[in-house]
Amino acid sequence: MTIKSYMSTFIRRSAISLLLLVVATGAHAQLKFFTVEKDSIPLFRGFAVSFDLVGAGLLALSDYGQYEAALRVNLHDEWFPIVEAGLGKANYDDEVTLLHYKTSAPYFKIGIDKNMLKDKHGPNRLYLGLRYGFTSYKIDISRPVYQDPVWQWDTNYTVNDAACKYHWAEIVLGVDAKIFGSLHLGWSVRYKQRLSHSEDGEWGKPWYVPGFGTYDTKLGGTFNVIIDI
Repeated sequence: MTIKSYMSTFIRRSAISLLLLVVATGAHAQLKFFTVEKDSIPLFRGFAVSFDLVGAGLLALSDYGQYEAALRVNLHDEWFPIVEAGLGKANYDDEVTLLHYKTSAPYFKIGIDKNMLKDKHGPNRLYLGLRYGFTSYKIDISRPVYQDPVWQWDTNYTVNDAACKYHWAEIVLGVDAKIFGSLHLGWSVRYKQRLSHSEDGEWGKPWYVPGFGTYDTKLGGTFNVIIDI
């Protein structure tokens, strides 16, 4: 065997060994991420209810918003399956197009959060999580009577009870801090991505989707009042 072929074989074997080590290390880390560590703390640690103040504030101060509440289960202070449900509303007038947009419908989200802090059983938590959201809603779009600039006759534009469906996903980063007793306050930042949607008609994109936000929304957030039970 020549020196060149010997070096080639050595490098190839070293590369394969390194690749196997990386794969094994990654698999172990992934398995550890999804494994509940065993200790004296029981698996079921109760549940919590919460209410979002950001959506309610938007609804009170702007043309759209939502009332949202959540129920979250605590598994070992590490994994937190969660259900979020709410009522989204919009009553919006576009000053440029003079179109009026109105909708009101419930929405639902399910998902799970993981406590990323090393001290899992401490009073505060740092979450990383996922959500799947869905809503089925109807919209009304109207425009007041105006004179056609070409034909000079009165015309208007009206859409009533147009049926829509919307599916989306969210990546969630959140904080939960204990204030006193069972009272916690928390906030979250969310990146939203549409999965699929359907609209009944050729009237274009909906201006607002209950639970998702305005059509071009990508980022959102919550500020929650949380009660541990």
